[in-house]
Amino acid sequence: MSLFTRDHEVEDPDVERTVRIARKRFVRRQWARRWLAWRRVLVAVLLLGLVTGSLWLVFASSVLAVQGVRIEGTQVLDPRVVRRAAAVPTGSPLATVDLDAIAKRVRALSAVDSVDVSRSWPDAVRIDVTERQAVAVVSQGSVLRGLDDQGVLFRRYPSRPHSLPLIRMSGHARPDALAEAAKVAGSLPSSIAAKVDYVEVRTVDTIALRLRSGRVVRWGSADESAAKARVLAVLLKQKASSIDVSVPGQPIITR
Repeated sequence: MSLFTRDHEVEDPDVERTVRIARKRFVRRQWARRWLAWRRVLVAVLLLGLVTGSLWLVFASSVLAVQGVRIEGTQVLDPRVVRRAAAVPTGSPLATVDLDAIAKRVRALSAVDSVDVSRSWPDAVRIDVTERQAVAVVSQGSVLRGLDDQGVLFRRYPSRPHSLPLIRMSGHARPDALAEAAKVAGSLPSSIAAKVDYVEVRTVDTIALRLRSGRVVRWGSADESAAKARVLAVLLKQKASSIDVSVPGQPIITR
């Protein structure tokens, strides 16, 4: 019986090989698990470094700092005036520049109607300006100022442009009457505006056009200005010393 036991206790090569293979597989699985865990950590570290480096590059380094300012859209305004008003902080990271503050400073210029400020990567600030358009001129002493359709005085003229009517205010006219006259002047088609010598303003409801031909057009307020202009374009073909279009549906002609 003891002999039988000793014979079977002799090592079997196949069993030993199977055990070695199993051990190797176990070790490989263990290393695979450990590598997977380390790989996740390594990827997280790399991503963190990439994000940190990107943030530093954009928000703290001088690589993407403001080096210049681009001014677009100016015709009347001197770009140097816009640049001074904008006061863009050159040398600061472009990503941290306060675009709203720059726009507010530029918008304070009287000749600016609207402004859009944006980042022009990698190192510039772009300022797109929309200037006010004059619809008439106002005489202030010896100075001629341009007036836009919102009643804002914003520029000077060395002499009166032939295409723009002059606005004359009576001594007791209020500021809102000037704004109303600006709306009237802004509503005039170019064919009619060229015929106007000046716009006479007393109150918001008492506005008249003095034509270069000497005729007078009683306009009233700025209400229904488009309809009044259409009616006037037809009536100007008739002989009349004065035309009243204050009620466009019932115009009055005085010969």
